[in-house]
Amino acid sequence: MKITVIGTGNMGSAFAKQLDAAGHTVRITGRDLAKANTVAEPFANVSAYSAAQALGDSEVVIVATAFPDAAAALQSLGDLNGKVVIDITNPLSADYMSLTIGHVTSAAEEIAKAVPGAQVVKAFNTLFAQVLADGPLFAYNQRGSVFVASDSERAKQTAVSLARSLGWNTVDAGGLVNARYLEPLAGFNIYLGYGAGLGTSVAPVWLNK
Repeated sequence: MKITVIGTGNMGSAFAKQLDAAGHTVRITGRDLAKANTVAEPFANVSAYSAAQALGDSEVVIVATAFPDAAAALQSLGDLNGKVVIDITNPLSADYMSLTIGHVTSAAEEIAKAVPGAQVVKAFNTLFAQVLADGPLFAYNQRGSVFVASDSERAKQTAVSLARSLGWNTVDAGGLVNARYLEPLAGFNIYLGYGAGLGTSVAPVWLNK
């Protein structure tokens, strides 16, 4: 696939590594073009671009920014009409120990409102960056899963295909409204991993042989 990644932090960098290894063509962008170049430099299939040039002919956009920055970052790419947008964000408080929205909406639903021409799918938000970077195999050769939620069947199948190309199993999590469940699950992962000090390997993911 041809994919644009917005964000050059831990998650964006992990995606660059794994997408490159899977042979996808990646355009990466962020606030700092120099940092985007640094992230892209080790990988043959990853190139850095300014936001205005980052969309190109990509079929898929992965938004790997903090949630408060996501809508503006997506809009900075230009026309997203018909593009599949994979939202991996979580609406976290400043200390990462709670969510800033929930119950009646979700980060994914708010992002979908901000880019109404795009087909938004929630996926990858329950994975720690370290887990994503290391890949899907866990102890005893068990394989982790990515939850996928969208109102667009095309977007859902695109995210499923992408996740499986990286080696992950997938779980159909229903419509985009179910991001209201997936985002608290991610928050609980973060509490266990960092708040309770149990580390990133402890967070609950569905494991399948």
